[in-house]
Amino acid sequence: MRRALKLTFDGMKVFLLFTSCTILFYFAILWINEEYESYHRYEKPKEETVEKVSGNEEPEKDTFVNRMMFFYENGE
Repeated sequence: MRRALKLTFDGMKVFLLFTSCTILFYFAILWINEEYESYHRYEKPKEETVEKVSGNEEPEKDTFVNRMMFFYENGE
């Protein structure tokens, strides 16, 4: 009887430790999410940006032969 009670008590300790670590991890993830919520990686520049003035306006159309040649030259 005493051994069964000790095993139950040890099982409860492991369960409480697991539950408390899980709750701590959950709130840590929530805190990190809240910290990075307002963090914008790509902010708009403060000065005016440069516009593209020249270039190939119409891209080259991919034909079946061009795509097959690309496949044979570069592999999968």
